Amino acid sequence: MELGEQYKEFGISKAVYHFGEEILTALRPRFAQIDETAEYNQLKVIRAMQTANVSEACLLGTTGYGYNDLGRDTLEKVYAHVFQTEDALVRPQITCGTHALALALMSNLRPGDELLSPVGKPYDTLEEVIGIRPSRGSLAEYGVTYRQVDLLPDGRFDYEGIRAAIGEKTRLVTIQRSKGYQTRPTLSVARIGELTAFVKSIKPDVLVMVDNCYGEFVETTEPSQMGADMVVGSLIKNPGGGLAPIGGYIVGEKECVENAACRLTSPGLAKEVGASLGILPAFYQGLFLAPTVTASALKGAIFAANIYEKLGFAVVPDSSESRHDIIQAVTFGSPEGVIAFCEGIQAAAPVDSFVTPEPWDMPGYDAKVIMAAGTFVSGSSIELSADGPIVPPYAVYFQGGLTFPHAKLGILKSLQNLVDKGICRL
Repeated sequence: MELGEQYKEFGISKAVYHFGEEILTALRPRFAQIDETAEYNQLKVIRAMQTANVSEACLLGTTGYGYNDLGRDTLEKVYAHVFQTEDALVRPQITCGTHALALALMSNLRPGDELLSPVGKPYDTLEEVIGIRPSRGSLAEYGVTYRQVDLLPDGRFDYEGIRAAIGEKTRLVTIQRSKGYQTRPTLSVARIGELTAFVKSIKPDVLVMVDNCYGEFVETTEPSQMGADMVVGSLIKNPGGGLAPIGGYIVGEKECVENAACRLTSPGLAKEVGASLGILPAFYQGLFLAPTVTASALKGAIFAANIYEKLGFAVVPDSSESRHDIIQAVTFGSPEGVIAFCEGIQAAAPVDSFVTPEPWDMPGYDAKVIMAAGTFVSGSSIELSADGPIVPPYAVYFQGGLTFPHAKLGILKSLQNLVDKGICRL
């Protein structure tokens, strides 16, 4: 059976298939550059594992208290080496990216401190962590105040506004690398470095934390190499390589990481406890695969941008921009467009392909959200997935793809669904 016939089995018409193939032909040189970055990062990860003396014994895990867990402690050395930091906390007890960020903030801020976001509104789920939307146990309840400086209309940093916002109480500056549910540009590692240097030139002792979700291994450097005191992320995104079933990481200055460990477990126990159970092989192998998995997801995002931009939809980043995370935003301008796109992604899944996603009131969000994710790990957004809030401008956020062929199928299915529903024409 020819390749085109295989796609026909998935309901992809000849017109949609050939439309995609024409776009892919022009993308081959760009995909080759992505493969070079993946190769660089792959070697970086292997070198980190060799330097830390990863052995078969590291894969065994512990139970109970988890004292002297060789695999857990070695994995944290590997992460510290990859991110070039003093220390790392990499644990299955960190349940998600929001938990990792909350942990980093709550352990390094004290009553009377102020938290500053110089890149505008944080991701929706952090609003309750901070207390922008009142929530039990928020930073606001503990006497931590919050201030933000929005990006300028063209996406540049408002340096004068940031200078004015940094005061005596400013203890920690949080920089969100990815766009979240916004259509602003994702921040490159270089831009994060520039902002970090600017902030520290005003107040040298201020802590800088970077929300690195969706950005790991997209470039050959990480924000921790550009002066950030903490870099935080989720293992069911890029660094888990699609194998990690849960977990998060915090890498950075030793004191910051130690504070986070004391908050995660208990003062006096810190990193010494926390059994790894049987999860370590997935953590190690997931990290090993992460550079090439991230490259596949990145190719998928670029393919989607080129598809939908050519059809007249607003896309961020656009078809030719440099990439600094794996997320692709497409603005449809209607709820029907967002829903149809997500239905197509779900229909391409290896798991739950027969399920129809619907908008619902997800915990941590202030509007109905639709999510498509037929994944092996529940909610894993390094796997092929798409989501978005059902609010204007009605944009969908596409990410993931453990392999490029799967990402390609998902994008073509989304397009086919939009065509079938009369929302767009080729």
